[in-house]
Amino acid sequence: MPADQRLRWGVLGTARINRAVIPAIRESSRSTLEAVASRTIDRAREYAAEWNIPLAIGSYEALLADPRIDAVYISLPNSLHAEWTVRALEAGKHVLCEKPLALSVAEVDEIARAARRAQRVAAEAFMYRHHPLTHAVQQAIRDGAIGELRFIRGAFTFPLTRPADVRFDRALGGGSLWDVGCYPVSYACLLVGEAPSDVIGWQETTSSGIDLAFAGMLRFPGGLMAQFDCGFRAAFRADMEIVGTTGTLRAERPFRTAPESRLWLTNGDSTEAVPFEAEGAYDGEIRDMSAAALDGCAPRVGLAESRRTVEVITRLYASAGT
Repeated sequence: MPADQRLRWGVLGTARINRAVIPAIRESSRSTLEAVASRTIDRAREYAAEWNIPLAIGSYEALLADPRIDAVYISLPNSLHAEWTVRALEAGKHVLCEKPLALSVAEVDEIARAARRAQRVAAEAFMYRHHPLTHAVQQAIRDGAIGELRFIRGAFTFPLTRPADVRFDRALGGGSLWDVGCYPVSYACLLVGEAPSDVIGWQETTSSGIDLAFAGMLRFPGGLMAQFDCGFRAAFRADMEIVGTTGTLRAERPFRTAPESRLWLTNGDSTEAVPFEAEGAYDGEIRDMSAAALDGCAPRVGLAESRRTVEVITRLYASAGT
């Protein structure tokens, strides 16, 4: 594709996460934001005016039918991700869908079939996978900075104080494991390079049946283990610790990266900062999507990886349920 060709984006939904993704689309040299769709035209117009988006569309179906749109970003509630990803692919659009891409392995497989039929890209929006901090962790492990990998620990918690938040609604795919626990789970699988052979999960549930807090253990082939916790009832914590035979890496704020994000390498009594390039938390995933849609490059977060993450999470829920 010509280097000056741009991917024309439409946004499906008006969720809070959009405020982080919209600036990344606008800052990309190969993307333009063209439209936003909501369930009512009044809401779409209000949102379009607030964010200076050229076109407001009063239904998701109408946005997918618009030939001026090449790609859609889906920020709907979790339970709607698979349905609208498939519908967007069938309408000939490339899709960047917020995590989790789906709530079952069967739904991921349906998305994969739709992508193949449409010859379009579908990718899960795990922004940390594209960030230089994650790349620095992977490079340090490849360089032998901590020796042989032995243990991984992760955490992502924060107090969710809005009672009407969709993350408290089981019917909409709520729960802390789907919302924030997916980060340390996917991170551990990324570093090991495969799914765990065994999982154990424990959860604290609300009266509505969603997990308010979750803790899990993963055992991988070869004996390497990982531990994580997540939840909506504890102070903000976001970190990953990667333990090897000779040293330890500790990533602070590794998921939604910020100026406060840091990477530390400890060997014995010595701890040093590991440098990495500063970049917006969402810039890389937009750049990656542009390269996949316009140049035919493989997206960094492929559907096989998304399938693995969903499969592990569903196994953890099954364990916690028993």
